[in-house]
Amino acid sequence: MDFDVLIVGLGPVGATLANLLAKRGVSVAVVDSQVSIFEKPRAITIDHEVMRIFQACGIAQRLLPATAIHPGTDYLGMDGRIIKKFDPMPMPHPLGWAPTGFFIQPIAEQLLRNELRDSGVPTYLGYAVEGVNQDEEQVEISLTDPAGTKLRGKYLVACDGANSHVRRQLGIPLEDLKFDEWWMVADAHLKGEAELPFRCRQYCWPERPATYLPYTGNLRRWEIKLLPSDDPQTFGEPENVLRQLSRFVDTAAIEVWRSAVYRFHALLAARWREGRILLAGDACHQMPPFLGQGLCSGLRDAYNLAWKLEAVLNAKASSSLLDTYEQERKPHVASIVRSAKEFGLIIGELDVEAAGRRDTTLREQLLSGKSETVRQKYIPDLQHGLIDSACSPTTAGTLFVQPHVRLRGSLREQLLDGVVEPGFLLLASDPEPFQWLCPEEQATLDRINVQRVLISPDETAAEEHFSVAETEGLFANWLKANACRVVLVRPDRYVYGVASNRDGLKRLVAHFAEHMPLSKEPAQARHQDTGAGTHQVLDHPQATDAIRKVEA
Repeated sequence: MDFDVLIVGLGPVGATLANLLAKRGVSVAVVDSQVSIFEKPRAITIDHEVMRIFQACGIAQRLLPATAIHPGTDYLGMDGRIIKKFDPMPMPHPLGWAPTGFFIQPIAEQLLRNELRDSGVPTYLGYAVEGVNQDEEQVEISLTDPAGTKLRGKYLVACDGANSHVRRQLGIPLEDLKFDEWWMVADAHLKGEAELPFRCRQYCWPERPATYLPYTGNLRRWEIKLLPSDDPQTFGEPENVLRQLSRFVDTAAIEVWRSAVYRFHALLAARWREGRILLAGDACHQMPPFLGQGLCSGLRDAYNLAWKLEAVLNAKASSSLLDTYEQERKPHVASIVRSAKEFGLIIGELDVEAAGRRDTTLREQLLSGKSETVRQKYIPDLQHGLIDSACSPTTAGTLFVQPHVRLRGSLREQLLDGVVEPGFLLLASDPEPFQWLCPEEQATLDRINVQRVLISPDETAAEEHFSVAETEGLFANWLKANACRVVLVRPDRYVYGVASNRDGLKRLVAHFAEHMPLSKEPAQARHQDTGAGTHQVLDHPQATDAIRKVEA
């Protein structure tokens, strides 16, 4: 069984990566030791970048009913007053989706699996990976299958979680970023009237720090810190769960859906690539949940890897492009881990005197306006890798906006990513910047299939360019704010660089030609026929019944 890419792990990161690759014409197979989706939520927070990724997977609109907009967060000090807060980002929403929200993970995972089924992606469920071997040409894995099933791929991506078998087999160590705490997480359905806050709460109380999250529908989550005297083995027993929740809610008004005791870590894998094997998601980074960015970071890994793997496999780029994956993603994740750790230390302070000093300092910062109150400001831009930070120091590596647009002659309003190609984009609001390109520069962009897109404020666009009309001025305002007339955007919708005139565009294209590791081989059409015209599932004895249950 030969494929372009093998993915180990069919959690949300692996399923997202598989969908993104399949939609780019890459043959992919997925292996997971579990037959079915874990039916209760673990991650519950997403952001607008994640919704944009789900949009690329084709599930964002169908996921919307299982989401809710994040109402903001209040941090309460020892006296019950607010010492720190996060407010929702004001309109207009730059990526076309609510900047922060809640979702129900099992529903998202099912939608992702449905897309894989409809795309005919072979999925091997119920068998673990027994062995992994690679050489200069391919990776081969053997499954725990009596028939001795082996799969081969040009690349393998390990999305197999915090205890990644692939990472351990490769001997890749984890770097400890010095955060290690026990917390209990409890999800509950409201079944009656209950006096609960509208916004999220961080109870920064030394006697027992806790978190409250009012996510979708009638679902509520509490996270409660274990004290040094608590036993993690017994803290999650049902009677103690109710005892802890009774501090915050009338337990007669709730029905506990799930509770678990976790050890929150802050860890980074020392290496994210070993030859033809790459790590993604929890396999290469773990963080405490206080910024709601654990799963979001894994899905960014998937988006970053998908277009780079496709470019390499399609002979548009050399394999060295994959080295930029760790260069870009590891510092980005490390920054988020540091922020999540910082918030965790604020919330979880157990020393009363230290907590008093914390309350005074944070309240002064809040009242003076020095405290950052927009959560997204803690999500960094790309600082390294394939971006033109030399010519576009303030813009390269930022997330590109997603305006609402209409195709010429159409009254239907759509988000930009839904009407353009999934690859590189060169965008302008008038056709003149495209005329600045000389034939050699045109050829450089054509080698990587850069689509020229004209986003104008009306429908009077040049016929020779793909044109759309924006409806809210988001792109026009973005160009003005960044003092540019044309922008080169990567397939994962980060800005490569911008230009304001002919010389600037010449420098931008030259930088792209120099730093984009173009393949010396001629581009070729991908072989999409995996030999399986329909969704394939390895015939595990329990697979059929479990799959029926999940799809129901």
